Amino acid sequence: MVTQPGYDLAAEQAVIGAALLAPNLMADLAVTLTPGDFVRPAHGVLWEAMCGMHAAGTPTDTLTVAAHLAETGSLGRVGGVPYLHTLIAEVPTVANAAHYAGIVAELAKRRKVADLGAQLTQLAASGADTADLVATGRALLDNADAPGGWAPMIPLGKGRHLPTFPAELLPGWVADQVHAVAEFTQTPIDAAGSIALACLSTAAGGRAEVEVRGSWREPTNLFTVVVLPPGSRKSAVFAAMVAPILVAEKALVERTAPAIIEAELSAKVAGKAAEKAALAAANADPSGRDTLIAEATAAAMNAEAITVPVKPQLVADDVTSETAQSILAEQGGRLAVLSPEGGIFATIAGRYSGTPNLEVFLKGHAGDMMRVDRLSRDGGHVDKPALTMGLAVQPEILRDIAGMPGFRGLGLLARILFAVPENTVGFRKIGADPIPTETAARYHGNLHALVLTLAEWTDPAVLVLTPAANDAVLDIERQVEPRLAPGGAWSHVVDWGSKYTGAVVRIAGLIHLAEHLRDGWGKPVDVDTIRRAALIGEYYAAHALGAFDDMGADVATRNARTILAWIERTDTRAFTKREVFRALKSSQLPTAGDFDAPLSVLEAHGYVRSLDPPAPKRAGGRPPSPSFLVNPEVHRPAATVHPLTARRAS
Repeated sequence: MVTQPGYDLAAEQAVIGAALLAPNLMADLAVTLTPGDFVRPAHGVLWEAMCGMHAAGTPTDTLTVAAHLAETGSLGRVGGVPYLHTLIAEVPTVANAAHYAGIVAELAKRRKVADLGAQLTQLAASGADTADLVATGRALLDNADAPGGWAPMIPLGKGRHLPTFPAELLPGWVADQVHAVAEFTQTPIDAAGSIALACLSTAAGGRAEVEVRGSWREPTNLFTVVVLPPGSRKSAVFAAMVAPILVAEKALVERTAPAIIEAELSAKVAGKAAEKAALAAANADPSGRDTLIAEATAAAMNAEAITVPVKPQLVADDVTSETAQSILAEQGGRLAVLSPEGGIFATIAGRYSGTPNLEVFLKGHAGDMMRVDRLSRDGGHVDKPALTMGLAVQPEILRDIAGMPGFRGLGLLARILFAVPENTVGFRKIGADPIPTETAARYHGNLHALVLTLAEWTDPAVLVLTPAANDAVLDIERQVEPRLAPGGAWSHVVDWGSKYTGAVVRIAGLIHLAEHLRDGWGKPVDVDTIRRAALIGEYYAAHALGAFDDMGADVATRNARTILAWIERTDTRAFTKREVFRALKSSQLPTAGDFDAPLSVLEAHGYVRSLDPPAPKRAGGRPPSPSFLVNPEVHRPAATVHPLTARRAS
């Protein structure tokens, strides 16, 4: 049954199902159909994988295809093993596979003609020069009946089509605040979502840990970094999300103030008494001196035993490694570095000292014992430091930190949950709705309560998993391991991927505590919480691939991504070089010539096609600008949202 113009779901399902049932048909079907001929994204992913397997001589039966997709991390994108069985069940008869393929191919051609018509209409309405319009129009018409189609696009790094932060998976009071802040500030929801996790980490870090199995325990502190360009209202997002933490810190200071005053006074009195006793012993005659010395010694020990509580501090900004280490020791091993800037990276890389010092950040994330040297007292150690980091950095800083000494080699980057959202500047709604009073009040009250409830814990509360939750963690480990193997989807970020399951468990612990504000330590973490954390983990995995890819990309590739983002954002189907120059001219791309290299990259990767030759130069005028056609696959809808996400969103 045709479900929409130019799309026959039954035919798409039947042809793939037939190829799964009868792998010997792939030789003929692969010639007839390309991945781009399928409308449903999951079908395109499946067909591309099956064609690749066929070319490599691997059979395309259900079990082999499922194993291949699991290995590459794509099984979830196509609906999992159950959907493969659904495809098989939808095959009326394998004998008609060629007929089903013909239906899909014919509809793909019809969509191509419709796309070309839309491209001509868009170009005519764009205000392009007449010569550009005529040249592009002729080329489009020449291509309308050209044999074959676009070759499959070669991924332009991992940063394309990154998912948005699934805020609906967070506890309701957190999710409501995240959505409201993103709407009011007109910023990507990724920013408020990642900072929200950092705020929960600030409240729980060092005060709770999740026991997975055996001796494996994960602390509940996170490192989150959001990558956004200047002018993206990062400070406004931080102010709205972090405010309750600062209020709670102030409340802790006020609550501790009387004890500090009393201890300081007691220490002062005891000190004076010790001085007086020592003076009396010094002036005594030898016959009674021993007794007075014993009394003076007792007085001195009494004065030394009085401990003045440290003023509570939950948050620091741009601190040095040494300062962070000292504060961690004073605060019982807990500290959060929260900042809308990324200057701390340069600081810990040795901006002031000239020598990188990553130890406090590495051990502060892992919870490993850390030795501390302090000037004011004897050196000591922190048994289980819990450092939280929540930052927003500019793209240039992301690229800089990749080259900072030790950041990748020693494992700092592997500990960071990156969010690389699409910039909203230039597309923001003016006069957006403010954050509802009740939403802000609920968020403030609950986060404040979470901080104060956990503040008194000295030994971390241990959160256990239900048996089903433990099984879910085992499933995550089974899915991750093949991705880390040589040639696997995460083989180039194996350092980050190796910490993935632990990060998911930490997120689950934070969700659990935020949903059980006052008694979370008395309840086990259930399987639904693990599954929600796993979906958030999938979001961060996609963004980590994009971030690491961007850190290693050359200038031409980065600029190509900028152009591609413009194409996707504006739904552009055809354009001239002059158009894209006018739209994206900046300090990054200052001249028209700077667009040649990134446009060549896009063409080499199959995202655009140059429409040459251009029309002849007009007498007395400038030559027409080169024209480009956009691969229709660029504007294909994203893969279907995970059912759990969709259920929670509704």
